[in-house]
This record gives sequence, structure tokens and C-alpha cells, in this order.
Amino acid sequence: MTERRLLLGNEAIARGLVENGCAIATSYPGTPASEILAAVAFFQKENKISMHTQWAVNEKIAFEIAYAGCQTGLRTAVAMKQVGLNVASDPLMSAAYMGVKGGFIVVSADDPGPISSQTEQDSRLMAMMARIPALDPDTPHQAKEMIGMAYELSETFNSPVMLRPTTRVCHSRQDVFLENIPRWRREVKFEKDPSRWAATPRYRFHLHTAVEEKLVAMAQHKATAPLRLNPETVSSRAIVSSGVAAAHCKEIIKALGLWQTIPFYQVLQPFPLHGEFIAELIQTYEEILIIEETVGVIELQLADRRRVKGKMSNDVPKVGELYPEDIQEVIGKFGGIESERLSIPFASGRRPTLCAGCPHRASFFAIKKAAPRGIYTSDIGCYTLGLNLGAVDTVLCMGAAISQASGFYHAYKNEEKQPQIVATIGDSTFFHAGVPALIDAVVQKVKFVLVIMDNRTTAMTGSQPTPATGSGACGEPLQTVDIKSLVRGCGVKFCKAGNPYQVENFIALIKEAVNYCQENGPAVVISRYPCVIDMARKGETSEYMPVEVSEDCDGCAFCIKQFECPALIYHEDKAKDEKYVSIDRILCTDCGVCLNVCPKGAIKAMKR
Repeated sequence: MTERRLLLGNEAIARGLVENGCAIATSYPGTPASEILAAVAFFQKENKISMHTQWAVNEKIAFEIAYAGCQTGLRTAVAMKQVGLNVASDPLMSAAYMGVKGGFIVVSADDPGPISSQTEQDSRLMAMMARIPALDPDTPHQAKEMIGMAYELSETFNSPVMLRPTTRVCHSRQDVFLENIPRWRREVKFEKDPSRWAATPRYRFHLHTAVEEKLVAMAQHKATAPLRLNPETVSSRAIVSSGVAAAHCKEIIKALGLWQTIPFYQVLQPFPLHGEFIAELIQTYEEILIIEETVGVIELQLADRRRVKGKMSNDVPKVGELYPEDIQEVIGKFGGIESERLSIPFASGRRPTLCAGCPHRASFFAIKKAAPRGIYTSDIGCYTLGLNLGAVDTVLCMGAAISQASGFYHAYKNEEKQPQIVATIGDSTFFHAGVPALIDAVVQKVKFVLVIMDNRTTAMTGSQPTPATGSGACGEPLQTVDIKSLVRGCGVKFCKAGNPYQVENFIALIKEAVNYCQENGPAVVISRYPCVIDMARKGETSEYMPVEVSEDCDGCAFCIKQFECPALIYHEDKAKDEKYVSIDRILCTDCGVCLNVCPKGAIKAMKR
């Protein structure tokens, strides 16, 4: 019996995987894809399904685990965000050549905007480069339905298949029908075929030829053919769209009164674009408007540039998420309709900041005290917000904090004045991409301090476990990897851990590390304190040091500008000519770190 449930887009994707017999699901967390594997684990436990669900150390490893599973005939899937696909691009390209045995889905969640990413890249271009098909859902419901379509496509053409949801699909909710979950049982059998599974360059050439032949056949696959949503409409012009943009287009075309005037097509498979569809567009219409996020992938496959309007002709914005008001303006202009631009209110808010009581804030405060004139390289995670505190100078990509610290050292090492260099990286990011860079720094005897911010979780993406946590995706107990032992195994001689809440001691520890590295090479400090939100979820309590602001406060706002704790509230009463700071007791975690911040000593420990 079917059930209806309000699901997040990522939960709908997870449900689709479970309903369609996915036997191995892997991921590395990254917004907007983070909830997919967590939801798979939930449905797995809820329905008592026998399958393997795993948070991997990084996206490359996650991909390779899931791909090996499909080589045995099982249906498998890997989920990540678009920049995570960069990390997994090496196995992706080879897997496309070698093909699959069981169905294999690569879920790559894109982030137009970008809202929470380093880049605004389009995963469909990666699919084009890998020569695999890409499916583009417009809603959570369609994303779930496309899982079955993707597995069928994968097994029909012996190819990995990409599902490319975007942030609005991943993080929207929709009423979704849940189907019964069959008890899938496939034979697990790896058939040795070195010419395929271990192909040398010579054989890879022949495999590439086969891939190109598959693409031609995929471009004729009826199940993924574009949909004409208003088939009775006849015109010399047409509108084509895919993904979330298609969902907006449907509503806007109707609202502008153009539904009976301009044919509208929704593309399910942007790559490879169906050959018959391309021919139909070129033969039937004099003008074709293509609306898609983020890159003109559909546009690229239409050869007749004179007829096509889109990103390349500057008729559709080239960067950023396509909001409804943007699409309305584009369609209105194309249809010759003058309409008032949609006005969608956006709530104003403050800039992102570290949570009250976050141990990272205390770490950054100590770093600035210990190395006030340093170069501060950092990485991807909550601690990127050290930007606000003046303790982060560079953020490139996962693991780059360490590599860039090495680069700055080599750039300055022959100069008369050499800056102190302090790199910061999170525990999960260190496991993900920091270890090779640290090994390289040890070999080169690079003089810098690395602060590993060990808050015992992958905090930014929803508190997923790390290799040091000791639990898996379903809460099962796992072996742990000790960060200090790993660091020492990389060859680092100076590696000490400290509690950033103990501010004076932690400042002294970083100063010790700075002095050590000047003569001996890299020094590592592990800032060890759990994420306060994760502690709250688990019912744990942090160190307790309640504080108050005394009458000595003159409203200089130094604590606000330099420490930026959201529990510190600035007040200004111009009528009374009063300026002062107070503490929001709802937000305050009583960590007591701010006792060390006020230069006038106006923040004091409360008397008990």
C-alpha cells in the first residue's frame, strides 16, 4: 500500500534509491547533498533493509567503493556536491570507459548561486567530459522518479548515469508517494575480465570508441526523451528548459498567458540531447529560447546558433541562480509581453558567523594573539568564518590550507623578513585531503604551524561522523583513527593537543609551536573541543563559566568587532547618548572565552 510523506528533495532521492534496490550507497558530506546518505540510512533502518551505507573519507574513495559494487552486478550509488565531483573526477572518467554491470548512479548536487560552495560549476559539463548521460530533475518528486529511470538507463547502456539535482530540488519539500520496497536480491558475482576492468591505454582507446557509440544510442532512448507539455500549441517559436528552471517556466508561461501561444519542452536528459528532438527544434521553429542553470549545456548541443537564444546570446543571465523574477523577465521579452517584474521579498539578516561558544572562535583568537603579523591560510568548513575575525587570509579548496602554507613559505624563505605562517584545517577536512599535503610539508621541512580544529564531527554539513568518531552512517560502532597518531605517522615531530577554551594555555601552546617551527619544520597543534551544537544534540554539557558585562563597559565594541560572538549584543541609545554591550542569555553557552577579549576588563565572571 502506497504512503504519502512530505520529503526533502534529498530524502526523496534516498527513498528512490532504496525502492529501486540500491545495495551500496556511499557519500562524503557536502551541501546541498549532505542529507542523501543520512536519509538512505534512515529508510534502511526503518524498513530493515540489508544494504551497505557508508560515509567515506573523501568523494574519490566513496566513488570507488560504490563502483566496485556495481562491477559485481549490484545496484549502487554515490552522492556528493558539485565540487566533490572534482575530487572524484579521476575514477569517474575511467568508469565511463569501463562501464558497469549493475546500475550505478552518480548523484552530483549543484549549487547555482552559489549558496554554500566555492564555485558555481555545472556537473552536466563533467558528464559531457566523462561521456555519460545526465538527468536533470525539476522537483523532489521527479528526482525520486528519475532514480528508477537512471538505473534502467545505466543497465541498458552499460554506463554510469549522473543525477544532477540543484539546491532548490535538494532542499525543497514536496508531498511524495512512497512505494512498497521490494526485497531485492541480486547475484553477487565479479567476472574477471582484465581487458575491461584493468584496461591498458591501448584497450582504453577501444573502450572510448564504444562509449561514443553508446552516446548515440542514449540519444535515442525514449524513456528519457524531452516532454512537450503543451502539445496542442502551435507557433514558430518555442521555449526549452530543464531542472528547477523548467518548474518555474511552467508556472510563468501560464501566468503570462503564453501557454496556448508558445510550445514548451522540458528536457529530462540534457546530455546527450536526443537527436530527434534537436532535428524537431531546428526544422520546426524559427526562434528557440533555452532556459537552464548554470551553463548552457542544452544550448551547446544545438548547432544552429542563429535560431537559439539563451546564455550565449546574452538573453539569459550567465551567472547566478535563475530566480522566478529573472525567468519572468526573459520569457516576457521573448513572448512580447510587458509585465511588472515579480518582486520577491528577501529577509535581511546578519552575515554568517560562528555559533556562540564555538571552539573555533577561541582557536582563532589564540592564533591572532600568538602570531599577530602572520599569514593565515585556511580551508573548507565552519572555520572559514574565521574570515570575520581577521584570522583567515586564504581559502581555496579542500586541503589547500596546508599546501598554500607551504607555497607561502617557499615564496618568502629567501627574504630578509619571513612572516609567521599559521594554517587552519578541520578534523574531517584533514582526513579528506590534508594528509598528503602534510607529508609533503614534512619532506620539504616547511616552517609553519598547522592548527587542526578537532571538534569531533563534520559540523558544517550536519554533524556527520569522521574517521575519529567511531560510528558509521547507521550509528554502528566502527574502528577509530587517532589524529595525533596519524600526524606523527606523517613524520611530524611536534604535535601537541590543547583545549582552546583554556585561552592563556592555548595561546602559550601556539607560541611554542611558532618558535619550534622556525628551526625545525612543521609544527602541529590539535585544538580539541567538541562542537557545541553536536554536544547539545547528544545531551552533553560544555565547560561552565557564566559571564556578565559590568558597568565598566563604554561601548567601544571591540569585543563585537574582534570576537563576533552572537551572544554579545551591541546597544546604542542616541537619545541618552549611551553605548554598551549586553549578553543574550538564550544564545550564550557560558564558555567564558570572552573573559579574555575586553581590553578594559568589562566582561567578568559572574559571582556564584
